[in-house]
Amino acid sequence: MTLTTIDHKQLFDTMPVPRFLVSVAGDEYKVIEINDRALEYFDRRGEAILGKSVEDFMDSENARHFNQSFEVCSGQKVPVTIQALPNLPGSIRVHGFWINPLLDAHGNVTILDVMAQPDASDESILQRERDDAISLLTSIFDVSEIGIVVTDHNGRIVRVNDSFVRNYGWKRDDIIGYDFAMLLTPDERKLARDNHEDYIVSGERSSGEMKLIRKDGTIANVIFTTATLELSQRRRFQVTNLMDITMRKQMEVSLQVAKEQADTANHAKSSFLANMSHELRTPLNAIIGFSELMLNETFGSLANEKYKEYMADVLLSARHLLEIINEVLDMSKIEAGRLELDEEPIDLYKLIESVMRMMASRAFSSGIELEDEVVDNLPQVYVDTRLIRQVLINLVSNSLKFCERGGHIFVKVGLGDAGEMTITVSDDGLGIPKDKVQEALEPFGQVKDSTLSAKNQQGTGLGLPLAKAMMELHGGELFLKSDEGMGTVVTLHIPSQRVLHNPDDINRFK
Repeated sequence: MTLTTIDHKQLFDTMPVPRFLVSVAGDEYKVIEINDRALEYFDRRGEAILGKSVEDFMDSENARHFNQSFEVCSGQKVPVTIQALPNLPGSIRVHGFWINPLLDAHGNVTILDVMAQPDASDESILQRERDDAISLLTSIFDVSEIGIVVTDHNGRIVRVNDSFVRNYGWKRDDIIGYDFAMLLTPDERKLARDNHEDYIVSGERSSGEMKLIRKDGTIANVIFTTATLELSQRRRFQVTNLMDITMRKQMEVSLQVAKEQADTANHAKSSFLANMSHELRTPLNAIIGFSELMLNETFGSLANEKYKEYMADVLLSARHLLEIINEVLDMSKIEAGRLELDEEPIDLYKLIESVMRMMASRAFSSGIELEDEVVDNLPQVYVDTRLIRQVLINLVSNSLKFCERGGHIFVKVGLGDAGEMTITVSDDGLGIPKDKVQEALEPFGQVKDSTLSAKNQQGTGLGLPLAKAMMELHGGELFLKSDEGMGTVVTLHIPSQRVLHNPDDINRFK
């Protein structure tokens, strides 16, 4: 706690004179707050007074005296003074009581503030009041863990607390009487002086960050708050609280550097993968081409049937490797921001049908039923045909991989409620455990499970992440819902602005 954040409840409770608050509700007056000195004066505990009328803890004569004063004060809306009361058991001597009405925004009296007047003949009460107030404020100033600096109207330092001395190394003799701005770095001094002059005149509060020079010459980053304090004879002082945030600033810089280094490494990795994928695809295309020539016996027959079998294995392996390289290449291009959309208006019905024909033979050989449902008269969409086809192939391939013989895969296309185009690929396969759904959407985040066969675990783990990234390149979304043994549902949203309801809609993209 600092000078600028003194708890008013604490000041009320520790006042050296009796004081209590009374609520006004019609002709009912109830005590709602009372300090320690008032409890001592009435010789009662708090529970015997709080929420009670004065009749509950005073004799009838004194209660009547108070209630009459309450009525006058609340009715006339003016302060009232009453003399000291006889026959009260407490040992505290008072001259009388002030009763002040507190009004709400409509001018109605809601609370009466009742405070004892010290007995003028007892000078010790006044002295104790002054001593207690000084002691309280001094304690708050000295024990605060936040550095506090008090400056006069000229910006000269008149007082600092122990925390400031301890945190920044300056001895009091080194800085008392000197310009506070000299403790700041040169680039901040003029602004600090101008602000000090403005705020001490206007009384405004201020806060912000600044750089303070420690005794050893190092720089401390601090958050400051200031408030103006006016004492007798209109003397004004500025109280500034200082909290050292140097470590936090250093951590922010370190985190920023680490982030930049990670981004640089990530871009370098993506560029490396893109370049290497190109280098690997060239010889693979040659292997595939020559294998096809040899397997088809274009330039003559193979003497041994075993060679045909081996050549078929070479061709299958090369095609699988090329598929993996293409996935890595696409993902690296996306991460490096080098994959550009080649957009055109397309008919989703025709695209879905071509994908279904392409995957039909694999589904048939695996004993899996493949169906689709496309709403009639769907509008065209403005997308990159190759990428959307790749998304659908990846999703259907995943379903084929995780469906058992006799399983079922269903592809559905239609318009969503917000005008977006929605494509759903669902299956009744093995599914993905709920706690691993997010992992399946991360690049190379293939879900591993000892219960899955080699067929289920083959691949790079890029199919779903690639589909998600390709949809996001279009401003769309991919949602994955799955659970172990419950199958998988993948929903694609192509945003409504890419749906062409009439020929003029294409002008949005020109």
